This record gives sequence, structure tokens and C-alpha cells, in this order.
Amino acid sequence: MARDTGPVCRQCRREGMKLFLKGDRCYSPKCSFERKGFPPGQHGMNRRFKVSNYGIQLREKQKIRRSYGLLERQFRNIYKKASAEKGITGENMLIRLESRLDTIVYRLGIAPSLRAARQLVNHGHFEINKRKVNIPSYTLVPGDVIRVRERSRKTNVIHEAMRHLHQERVVPYLSLDKARMEGVFLTRPKREEIPMTINEQLVVELYSR
Repeated sequence: MARDTGPVCRQCRREGMKLFLKGDRCYSPKCSFERKGFPPGQHGMNRRFKVSNYGIQLREKQKIRRSYGLLERQFRNIYKKASAEKGITGENMLIRLESRLDTIVYRLGIAPSLRAARQLVNHGHFEINKRKVNIPSYTLVPGDVIRVRERSRKTNVIHEAMRHLHQERVVPYLSLDKARMEGVFLTRPKREEIPMTINEQLVVELYSR
């Protein structure tokens, strides 16, 4: 499958906000967005232009898509499924994104970044309800137990991530047992519990054009 292999710090600078794509580095003075808070490119510091309504909607869509590390087709498919559900389409979309296995692994703090979480899942380091799963887009349901496999418990990336984990960063719809290296997807998240400072309604308006 195709994947975005470009420098992720440029994405934060382009969107004008921290997307936390590089784990702990984003919380340190080394963060590229903190050092260069202007858009990337030769004329980034001098760019001054009026943004249309379409441009505002597009930037909001790009913020969400890049935050979750998805390509356009993957993101659009999630939107289509969310729009077919009952309820508010924008919230349904975010709930679907937060219910993915790679997102859950990252939110639990078992991986330092979402990109690292996706790679760890692909390499088969996790099991759900005692069954190995290596599909990052696997959708969890409330009550599912995510656990680091026995053979993967000495993986350096996982150990370092959990050693630096701040418990307050774990979102309320998940529970984590650090000693057992496992977490539980307690319930579908509410919009106010999802740590995304974006306006998802603009994405709905964009795709409804």
C-alpha cells in the first residue's frame, strides 16, 4: 500500500499547528514547529494571501488526515462510512478514527507516535482479545483488550515509549495496565474527550460540496 514518507515536521508547519507526529520530540525545544513557526518553502516567511472558504475547509481536512497519517482515499472511505451512520457525521468520523487499532496503541502510550504505532502493528506486536492482529485499520469495539504479545515485550521502542509515558495523556475512554502491558477500549469516545482541536464540521461541508 502507498504511504506518505515525506518529512512530517513540514506538515505541522504547513497546517500552522502542532500535529504531534514525532512523539516526545514535539514536546521538546527541538520541535521544528517551535523553531520555525512559518509555512515551509522558500517564501514561507513572506506568504500573505487571503484564504477562501474552500481553502479553510481544505486546510481543516488536511489537519485531520495528516494527524491520523491517512492517505486521501483512506480518509474519504472513513468519511463515507461515517456519513451512512446515524448521528452527527463529523463526530462519527472522529470516533471511527479513534477506534482504529493504530490510534488506540498510540493513545495508550505504547508507541511514541502514530507512525511508530502503525509500524508496530504491521509487524505483529499486538493481540486483541488474545488473537494476533496486524492490521492498523482494525476497528475496536468497547470491551476489547489490547495487549503486547509475549514475544514483543522486550522491544526497545515499546519499552522506551512506556517508560516516558505520562499517565495524564491517556484518554478517558481507555484504561492502561503498564505492568501487564495491556489496555482496554472502555467505550466509544465522546467528542469532548477526543484530543483534537479542529472543526470537523468544515470537513463535512467540504465533502458535501
